Amino acid sequence: MHQMAYMPVIAPSRKRHERSTQKLSSQKSSFLKEYGDDYGYQDGPISVDELRSKEFARLQGSVYLDHAGTTLYAENQLKSVLLEFSTRLYGNPRIQYIQSESSTLSSSIVKAARAQVLASCNASAEEYSCVFTSGATAALKLVGETFPWTNESQYMYTTENHNSVLGIREYALDLGATVTPVDIFPSSSKLSGESGSEEFDVRKRSSQVRGPSGTSSDHISSRGHAVYNLFAFPHECNFSGAKFDLGLVSYVQEGRHTHFQRGQWLVLLDAAKGCSTSPPDLRKFPADFVAISFYKIFGYPTGLGALLVRKGASELMKKKYFGGGTVAVSIADEDFVQRRLNVEERLEDGTISFLSIAALRHGFTVLSQLNMAAIRRHTGSLTGYTASKLDAFRHYNGLQVCTLYGNHASKMKKNYCDPHSDQGPIIAFNMKRADGSWIGSREVEKLASLRRIHLRTGCFCNPGACAKYLGLSSNDMKENFEAGHVCWDDNDVINGRPTGAVRVSFGYMSTFEDCSSFLDLISTYFVERYNSKTAPLKEKDVNCLFSVVSNSFVETKPSGGSTVSLQSIIVYPIKSCAGFTAKSWPLGDCGLLYDRDWLIKSTSGEVLTQKKCPSMWSIKTHIDLETGILHVEAPNMKGGIDIPLNNVANCEPSSNVTLCSNPVGANQCGLDADRWFSEALETPCSLVKRDVKSRFIKPRRSTIGSGDKKVFEEEETELSFANEGQILLVSQSSVDNLNSRLVASTSQRDYERNREVRSDKQHFQVDVKRFRPNLVVVGSEAYDEDLWDTLAIGDEQFKVRGGCNRCTMVNIDQSSGKREALSEPLATLASYRRFKGQINFGILIEQARHCTDRRLSSKEDETSKDSNVDSDILKRSHNRLVHVGQRVRVVQTLTN
Repeated sequence: MHQMAYMPVIAPSRKRHERSTQKLSSQKSSFLKEYGDDYGYQDGPISVDELRSKEFARLQGSVYLDHAGTTLYAENQLKSVLLEFSTRLYGNPRIQYIQSESSTLSSSIVKAARAQVLASCNASAEEYSCVFTSGATAALKLVGETFPWTNESQYMYTTENHNSVLGIREYALDLGATVTPVDIFPSSSKLSGESGSEEFDVRKRSSQVRGPSGTSSDHISSRGHAVYNLFAFPHECNFSGAKFDLGLVSYVQEGRHTHFQRGQWLVLLDAAKGCSTSPPDLRKFPADFVAISFYKIFGYPTGLGALLVRKGASELMKKKYFGGGTVAVSIADEDFVQRRLNVEERLEDGTISFLSIAALRHGFTVLSQLNMAAIRRHTGSLTGYTASKLDAFRHYNGLQVCTLYGNHASKMKKNYCDPHSDQGPIIAFNMKRADGSWIGSREVEKLASLRRIHLRTGCFCNPGACAKYLGLSSNDMKENFEAGHVCWDDNDVINGRPTGAVRVSFGYMSTFEDCSSFLDLISTYFVERYNSKTAPLKEKDVNCLFSVVSNSFVETKPSGGSTVSLQSIIVYPIKSCAGFTAKSWPLGDCGLLYDRDWLIKSTSGEVLTQKKCPSMWSIKTHIDLETGILHVEAPNMKGGIDIPLNNVANCEPSSNVTLCSNPVGANQCGLDADRWFSEALETPCSLVKRDVKSRFIKPRRSTIGSGDKKVFEEEETELSFANEGQILLVSQSSVDNLNSRLVASTSQRDYERNREVRSDKQHFQVDVKRFRPNLVVVGSEAYDEDLWDTLAIGDEQFKVRGGCNRCTMVNIDQSSGKREALSEPLATLASYRRFKGQINFGILIEQARHCTDRRLSSKEDETSKDSNVDSDILKRSHNRLVHVGQRVRVVQTLTN
């Protein structure tokens, strides 16, 4: 079979770049025609483009769309903070002696900061107090632990709430209160008029109560005491961006939301997300408690939030613990303490974070220069444009690509930019393929990262909103958990249904170009332009298993009986370290003998890999089977270290090794090895060897066709410390095909980033070692291996487990440890090798165990065996070998 020629693509890349630039210019013109009055701070002191260039140069080459997670600090904001800290002397504000100028200065700064925070929400110091906390979560927790719960109290909260709000129910339930989640809808009979006069349809869900015989017996009776109830809702949902009508504040305070009339209702407003673009007006909507997070508003400082407490509500807060600075007097040997009267001083334990508080004014300065109303309109324009484009995407068969969550339906420009808009600058969504199946959110995140697009996936710590929009019942979520799904894992689709969503969110420095890059990602990777099962393919794509744009399965043509042979064998004794080549090598129970039998773990039990410890590439290994020694060397070490291959008797078990989220059996290799590797990698670590028969995996791909199925029973396979399969096989032809594609893709990106186009010899290319294969074959067409189901190498038969799902590890050059800045070759692989969330390259194979008694004979392999100088040595102790030069025969394909 012919090999694909190396053909640099220079002129087409230039033309594509020119077309791309023209298209972007045209799109921006259309955008500005519709949103020009609201976008970019046209009437402000600086345009958004100038702002990005001056204050956010670090975003060059990146697209940041996770402002709901945290927005970004401006460069001059941080410079101003550091300048202030380096020129002023701040002392502990708790120590307010007249002689201490540093403490007095700190106290005045803190006082001014409290006033500035209140002013940002249009709250007066006469009506509200500003209590500084370590964040919005700490502010919410403070309400829960100090609220006067009794056995007649009620805690109601909207289901669309952050976990930090849900967590308050633990305090309520422990003290006998009734907890009731509710859903809020506009009432069909709501009155006309301004916001605040509406009626609301409050639909209660099942209430929760813990009886005296339950978790706690510390219930407080309301007999003889006033009863207080709490209602919590977010200003803006951090999952969907849906904004709640703040008229709900007075509606609840007046008790109009329930027939339960016992006691007084207070309102807790979670404004952590809403304050970043449209802070609440507390003069119009006087919530009793308001939680704020400052890094969500202007990026810095982190670890600082506030609880705004209305005067009447502050008198009800009963704190048990007292810390330094919160008491007027306390006696060490007697149960006597008097709290300070000032609300802030009574509730802020210990020394507050006064330096972080001093930094607040510089963040507020940045926002005041732009104007919060302009920020709201700016982010609203980007949200409206992006949502409308996502909503319009269709597959070739007319099926809608994106399902948007929140209040995006039938939105017009004025709705997003209007101060009374019911949708904030968040777009949460999921996508479907043309066949109607859901695309997992982690797949989107993975591809976005290749383009340096920062977004968020999952449920965003908001289980109620997640369940609502994804249509998940409580039982569904419990079943997902029992199936192994937790908030941060990769199980993004279970039983055909998504477990989370994709979220993009905009901040005051976001640009049209950010939106365009994100929309191009969705259009390129997720919008199917044609039915790849029936559409004709170009000749160069005939052998590709995956369509360039559709992720759909495409049959390949057979290789035509060409001779395929084993070109090289590579063994990697230590996981993620360098391997060594061999002309012949034995097979063990887990694949190649001793392949990935060792790994290096951190002191916490985390497995180290090149993704987290890049210097592992430089650890060289070699195994001497005759002496039974693993030789290890490192360039920064004067001497190497020798590890016995079989020294389990002198090793102690290692108890805390977790691989692929599962505990695995391993034995320590001794203190000498630990010290050597810790010094070589410049991080505390330990070398461990796998425990035999400690790790098994279930079959991943069943046999297709009419072969002898008794030979390949569906049983668990023993595995070493490799992630997914025993042996990784890569075709040199497939690598050559990838390199031809890399010429085009990297040339295009060079143009897009205004760089000089490299000459032919300088084009980015990869060698086969980049993929860390065990076996490399030659003679097949590119990607023929995708359809192999059973193959024989010499006398040994192997079953194909499936494709090897690639990660950013392939972006690391195995000869230097350098990570490619262009996210290559994974970015190019993602453009044509993606299938159902996986970017596959190479195949994972495992030994057909039940074939070992009926070994195959092959005359054409005898020559290659005799030519191996190590063959006789290996035959003395190993009877199952593979040799370089052996013929690789495809016994069965997926189309047989």
